[in-house]
Amino acid sequence: MMTHRENWLRAIEFRGPEWIPASVGFAPIVWKRYREDLEKVLVQYQKLFPGFEPGYSNFYDEMPDFYREGGFYRDNWDCVWENVQDGLEGMVVEHPLADWSALDTYAPPDPADKVERGDMDWEGARKGIEAAREGGHLTGGNGERLFDRMYFLRGFQNLMMDFATDDPHLPLLVDMLTKHELDMVNRWLEIGVDFVGFHTDIGSQKALMISPADFRKYLKPMFMTIFQTCRKAGAHVALSSDGHVLEIVDDLIECGISMHDPQLRANTLEGIRKAYKGKVCANVDLDRQSFAFLTPQGIRDQVDEVVQVMADPKGGLMISGSAWGDDVPLANIDALCAAVQDFCFP
Repeated sequence: MMTHRENWLRAIEFRGPEWIPASVGFAPIVWKRYREDLEKVLVQYQKLFPGFEPGYSNFYDEMPDFYREGGFYRDNWDCVWENVQDGLEGMVVEHPLADWSALDTYAPPDPADKVERGDMDWEGARKGIEAAREGGHLTGGNGERLFDRMYFLRGFQNLMMDFATDDPHLPLLVDMLTKHELDMVNRWLEIGVDFVGFHTDIGSQKALMISPADFRKYLKPMFMTIFQTCRKAGAHVALSSDGHVLEIVDDLIECGISMHDPQLRANTLEGIRKAYKGKVCANVDLDRQSFAFLTPQGIRDQVDEVVQVMADPKGGLMISGSAWGDDVPLANIDALCAAVQDFCFP
């Protein structure tokens, strides 16, 4: 059997993987509820969680501030986060660029030693990447946030008004973010990684947050610059972006994405098939909003249908499932893991 790294690259490059790369993840709130009972489930699925051993849930005894109910946290972009539910990530409640007058003196964190939350040890990252590469493992760098960084800085309502009015400050904000991202990305590329991952939530449940025209005017040039920098250096681009995005998938492909994670509910399976299949690798994000309500068989049927519709011997498909609320029954989590392992792995 080929290595995980080789199989992943074959899937993303349409070179005939042996299995469908797949993952199942859990929010801290899920670990908090089930703890050792969740561990007993995961240890059964060694193809999906290779090397997993009990004891992992103890990590959540001391969650970071931004996962703690009632906590406030100021990140390195000077955004203040508030949390109202233990075990889920909070939301930004203070925006450093809520008033455009602050842009003149505002400076983003220095990628040389800071990331969004905490310090960055590039020498340590280099050693970790080199060790992983020598061991034949997949290596990746974190490009952090793009569009969502903009509404963290400005505030969502402010930013929507900026797009609606073509505010002249918008290009300045995009330029600042582009330069920051290029600094960070080039550090990962200099180390040498298989891919760089980016996060840019830009879709709601039923539509883009901004018009496709505004995306192409303001954001596409930034995406093109950053993503093509990665691709020209030989690194893939893995983009995570929640919500409905079908109208700009071709634009994202043109910008240089190698893989994207369309959400099943927001984009529909037929929409994903038309927009992605045979064009770019789709890491299909299963419908996590349904997992609390479906039967175990219903969850299995969902995974089966995605594989039946999207699978191709050449590749281009990955599967991502997650339990993101403590209302998902443990039996459904078991069913999700079983289905993903059964349908995706040899």
